[in-house]
Amino acid sequence: MATSNHLLFALKLFSALGCGLVAGVFFAFSTFVMNALTRLPPKEGIAAMQSINITAINPLFMVALFGTAAACIFLAVSSVLKWHQHGATYLLVGSLLYLIGTVGVTLVFNVPLNNALAIAKPDSTEGANLWARYLINWTFWNHVRTIAALAAAAAVTITLCD
Repeated sequence: MATSNHLLFALKLFSALGCGLVAGVFFAFSTFVMNALTRLPPKEGIAAMQSINITAINPLFMVALFGTAAACIFLAVSSVLKWHQHGATYLLVGSLLYLIGTVGVTLVFNVPLNNALAIAKPDSTEGANLWARYLINWTFWNHVRTIAALAAAAAVTITLCD
């Protein structure tokens, strides 16, 4: 039983840290990266974001984003199976916030916007128009996933004391 408690604690800690780390990355984009890109001419902003979107797909960030999601899936199931235990509600809410509000929003909103930007021609009028919409929509959804990841980190952190 002690081993399973240690494993559960380790998963909670990994999840709390992962949620916080991902929230920090998204927070940086919401608070200054996107503002900096907005100040560039559309051609330069598009090219810069296209480059960012390519380099973001790397093993370290993918482990942080999706490794945390995998741990949250396990923790969500665990919280349902141990619903009677103290902290199960926080664990479930934190896990769902991350899975739906962070990963789900990323896959449903931010990735499709990135895919549309990837094929945009930075020199074209269509590219400039897409960029103007992209800045508003992508940043809005980034705010959502930032808040969700931060709230998830808080909820999972509360369960570390159990």
